[in-house]
Order: sequence, then C-alpha cells, then structure tokens
Amino acid sequence: MQKNKTLKGLLAISAVVAMFSTAGVQAQATSAAQNSAAGQSESSAKLSAGDEKALKDMAQANINEIAAAKIALSKAQSSDVKAFAQKMVDDHGAALTKVQTVAQQKGVTLPTEPDASHKAMAAQLEKQSGDAFDKMYMENAGTKDHQMVLSTLKRDAGSIKDSDVKALADAHTPVVEQHLQSAQQMSMHSGK
Repeated sequence: MQKNKTLKGLLAISAVVAMFSTAGVQAQATSAAQNSAAGQSESSAKLSAGDEKALKDMAQANINEIAAAKIALSKAQSSDVKAFAQKMVDDHGAALTKVQTVAQQKGVTLPTEPDASHKAMAAQLEKQSGDAFDKMYMENAGTKDHQMVLSTLKRDAGSIKDSDVKALADAHTPVVEQHLQSAQQMSMHSGK
C-alpha cells in the first residue's frame, strides 16, 4: 500500500500551494495599491507581446489541467488518481483565478477552453475506463503536461518584463514542479 507515500506527497503540495496562495494575495494587494497610487496610467500600460504570451500560456495550462482532472474525477478507478485529480482542480483553479485577475488589470483577453491538443486528449480519455484510463490520465495530464508547462514557464520567465506577470510565473513554477514530482512517483508505483 503506497497510500501514505501519496498522501505525504499531497500534503507537501498543499503546503506549497498555501505559500503560493499567500504570496499571490500579497502580490495582488501590492499591485492594486501601486496601481491606485500611480493612477490609471500604470494599470492600463500595455504589456509587451512576451508578457501577454506568458499570461495566456499560464491560463491555457491551468484550463487544460482542470478540464482533464474533471474527467478523471468522474472516471478514475484508483483513489490515488482521484485524489491527484482533485488536487489539480483545486490548485489549477486557484492559479487560474490569479492569472485572470492580473489579465483583467492589464486588459489581456485569456483563452477560456482547452486548446486543440487537449480537446483531442479529452476525447481519448472519455473512451478509456478502469486501469487504462488511470494510466492514460497520469501519463498525459500528470507527467507529460506538467513537463511541458514547466519548460514553457521557464522559457517565458526569462523574457518577462512586467513585475505582476513575473510574480505569477515565479509562483506557478514550484507548484507545477511539485505536481510533476507527485505524478512521476505515482507512475513509478503503479508501473511495478
């Protein structure tokens, strides 16, 4: 029984997310104060193309993960996989809210649904059941997606100029790393 290991992993994620949430709230409060102090000119300043792309990438990643996790909540067989999916809904839901807040301040229109490749993945997931579903979900939404999001975050972070967008990317990174680590550990245990 690897229950304890997985639960410890999930508790560790919770701690990271709690820090992430607190940091995000402080960053938002600070930026809101700065914006009101600087008048409208500051908040309506146009983001660079790179910063806008980083915001959209973060939103898209969160939307993709939430969509896949919602399917897993109804179809997953393993209680560990269900617990992981619930974590994805909670964490990526909280992260998406923060991205939406910053995007609204900056006048950026975000995507609202999964991208084409994740719609295709959702259709594939819907056809699976039992162990096959759990395996496909953990491999794709669990491991591959988080690896991809992590490399995109790191690539985008190098060119971000806006401090609010930078704070978001910095806060997203450890959470995504933690999700990836949990997914990899779960895959190792189930692949015995």
